[in-house]
Amino acid sequence: MAHSIRAERPVAFKIDVVSDVVCPWCYIGKHGLDAALARLAADDPGFAVTVNWHPFQLSPDVPPGGVERNAYIEAKLGGVARVKEAHDVVREVGRAAGVTFDFGRIRVQPNTLAAHRLVSYIQHDHDAGDLVERLFAAFFVDGRDVGDKAVLANIAEEAGFDRAAAAAFLDGDEGAAAIAGMERHMRELGVQGVPFFVFDGRLAVSGAQSGEAILALIQEAREVKVEAVDNA
Repeated sequence: MAHSIRAERPVAFKIDVVSDVVCPWCYIGKHGLDAALARLAADDPGFAVTVNWHPFQLSPDVPPGGVERNAYIEAKLGGVARVKEAHDVVREVGRAAGVTFDFGRIRVQPNTLAAHRLVSYIQHDHDAGDLVERLFAAFFVDGRDVGDKAVLANIAEEAGFDRAAAAAFLDGDEGAAAIAGMERHMRELGVQGVPFFVFDGRLAVSGAQSGEAILALIQEAREVKVEAVDNA
């Protein structure tokens, strides 16, 4: 019986995630992604996945020092009642995804350019998933100002990276132009909201997804890839 011959090497499967660290749905979406990857690792431990994080500033016009959160969010959503309604929905969906939001602790609505620069800096040589998780939690759970460079350096240290190196990087403007270029590229590709997921460059979906939905999309993209290889 003849068998097809394939190289014994890890499968290179890439997931691109476009997000902003002050987007609650991005935080929920990350937990869906984490659940899917945990299930995949248990069911198919030989399948390698790389996750790349891409910047998208929901409010790029917020000044570098940030603005008062309550006034900002009330103006954006249309008043106190609308804010409460939106937060109630997010809290309910978040609980199902394992995220506990504490919006009352947030005092500053930050500009997120520095946070995106930090993620890009770390991601150059390391998996940035834990850092991204800590940035989300810092803002949505602990109410920390993730636009403050000292706070960001502390979060980098908490994620296991050298604080002095992170602080030195953040004190400059390295990577700022690249972040602007990446974000512009995402908008040119049609990304209008986040989170936005691209699975191995073959399937794309917008919005926070459950672990089950992401796992199904990963499998669908894998099948497309295998079919393309078989038909080559």
